[in-house]
Amino acid sequence: MASTSYFRLSMVEPDIAVLTFDDPDKSANILSRGVLEELETHFNALATKPGLAGLILLSGKPGIFIAGADIREFAAAQQITKAEIIAFASRGRDLFARLASMPFVSVAAIDGICVGGGAELAMWCDRRLMSDSPKAQYGFPEVKLGMFPGWGGTARTPRMVGLSNAVELVTSGDSIDGRAAVLMGLADDVAPSARLQQAAVDLVRAQRKSGQYLRDRERWSKSIEMDDTELMFLGATASAVIQQQTKGHYPAPMAAMELMLGAAREDLATACKLEAEGFAELFGTPINRALINVFFLTDRNKKDTGIARAGVEPRKIKSVGVVGAGIMGAGIAASAIKRELPVTITDSRSESLAGGVRTALEEVSYDKTKRGPDASKMLKFAPLARATTADAEFAGCDLVIEAIIEQLEAKRALYARLEPTISPQAILASNTSAISIADLAAKLKHPERFVGIHFFNPVRQMPLVEVIRGPRTSDETVATAVAFAKGLGKSPIVVEDGPGFLVNRLLFPYMNEALVLLEEGVEIKHIDGAAKAFGLPMGPIQLYDVVGLDTCYHAGHVMATAFPDRVIEPSILKAMVDAKRLGQKTGAGFFQYKDPKAKGQPDPTLATVIGPLIKKGLKLSEGQLIDRLILPMLLEATRVLEEKKVRDARDVDLGLIFGIGFPPFKGGLLHWADTIGAAKIIERLKPWKALGARFQPTPLLERLAASGGHFYDS
Repeated sequence: MASTSYFRLSMVEPDIAVLTFDDPDKSANILSRGVLEELETHFNALATKPGLAGLILLSGKPGIFIAGADIREFAAAQQITKAEIIAFASRGRDLFARLASMPFVSVAAIDGICVGGGAELAMWCDRRLMSDSPKAQYGFPEVKLGMFPGWGGTARTPRMVGLSNAVELVTSGDSIDGRAAVLMGLADDVAPSARLQQAAVDLVRAQRKSGQYLRDRERWSKSIEMDDTELMFLGATASAVIQQQTKGHYPAPMAAMELMLGAAREDLATACKLEAEGFAELFGTPINRALINVFFLTDRNKKDTGIARAGVEPRKIKSVGVVGAGIMGAGIAASAIKRELPVTITDSRSESLAGGVRTALEEVSYDKTKRGPDASKMLKFAPLARATTADAEFAGCDLVIEAIIEQLEAKRALYARLEPTISPQAILASNTSAISIADLAAKLKHPERFVGIHFFNPVRQMPLVEVIRGPRTSDETVATAVAFAKGLGKSPIVVEDGPGFLVNRLLFPYMNEALVLLEEGVEIKHIDGAAKAFGLPMGPIQLYDVVGLDTCYHAGHVMATAFPDRVIEPSILKAMVDAKRLGQKTGAGFFQYKDPKAKGQPDPTLATVIGPLIKKGLKLSEGQLIDRLILPMLLEATRVLEEKKVRDARDVDLGLIFGIGFPPFKGGLLHWADTIGAAKIIERLKPWKALGARFQPTPLLERLAASGGHFYDS
């Protein structure tokens, strides 16, 4: 057969065919409608090919087998009926299921990412081989999009690897490597990439000789043997784990678990039918749409260069300097060292310098299995970390990032020393979270090579980086900062200079309103409870303790100076700082922390500090509290858009999801607002009109309400 647009069919041996998937128009193989149609054509031809002993499925793309179904087609089809969804799922499943009834052995030879629909295609093969490459990963991430597998994944997988293994694999959405897949029984063996095809040929020969694949086909088509006690115990334990992980906000994992347990006593065909019906119940729901939006936000960010002008190439960063070896500096250094970039680190205090280097190396050499640093990794990475007290040592760095104390004059003094010593082409950056980039660059000779690169704490966990563009920062500098952050595995968004930049500017109205509510007499448990009911990872009062009340106090003063018409400086915050109740770091804030690593507990002595500042108890419903907390944040986001502090509304949503943990199941702050509608948002603001400017509809919100438009239209 002649080669086609998506697949190449060849004969590795006279009776063994190889079908290689290699989409010429994409960097990853994706199961689009066109791909499935062509795959069906190949299956039709292969099914009648005389004397065929085996079929091997391969990928022509290094590091990727199949990256799942085409999510854009999913998004475009979200208005179809449940009957159409069931038919869609059934067609894909029936196509893949042909592999389990073909008159030859089918083997998926997986050398790279194999997830979602790709994992289901491989699962319907008689056998699976995986390479020993770390890129070879197998998994069902559909629950992270508010769905579960719809092409037979929930039905065939438990019959192959056991119900418990399948429940864990499907409901977690996590991927496993080749060795874990072999231990689970999902893969038959692991082989080096260079001989994966030959290993697949050998497996075809062995299966044809033993006939085991035929016995497995029969066994996997039946119900699962499991007594009532085992089934009930699995259901109870899995439910508890899922509830703990999802907090009830994500229905797909629980639905998948219930489906697999409910279909365990059915044969494969019935289990597949039940899967399609359950898939239709989740497809197109608000949570499914929200999580698909997050997928697109992330995908867009991966392709974003950070600048609008075409033809600007980022500079290559081959070495990094970090000034300040505290928590942030050590974290930044570790991120660079982990990517095998040489890092020069300094600090004004020798003990801090030694501690920062040690912290960075311990982080990059950490081994999960050992629960501590791995000696071989430490030896590998140690030569990349160079501690120094001499400014001249930064002369060879392509990028120097300052992460010292948040004081304007201290930073300016540092730059005055550093700028003459670094390379004329080097970029100087600040990790500042609040100080204006324009102010920091005011005395620099080359402000075009100065930029904010704001990492979030802890650096190793937080994916977001704000790249803050000053008024004289060049396009090349911005593009280089964006490319550098992506090289560290981060998701950078470009923000124009201004108080609080993006994330802190939007976080502040939310946190500030929490203290206003507290002063009005709303109990802490109700304020934090409303925030967590909305889906935020922690309540704003608890967040004050985590961030540090002194930090919040100083940031609040900056915001009040910048936006005096809508910022209230709560008396409670100053009282807490004066009382040295600064949060976790001092063992007491709004909660007490007898164990710094444990969750804060209610503190009976708190009333002595804030009691005199609290008015008579105000009773508000959970919904009212959510509006009081979230709507000021939304209004501030509309001002950010009007001021063009970001280039796209989607940057706001990605920033809040990755920066403060805004609930992904709501799709982002502006996506959430778009699902409600601007006109209804204005109605929800009306009860709070007397509270002043922070609850007044903005011109942008009013325009959208009048036109029926959406934030994402801009």
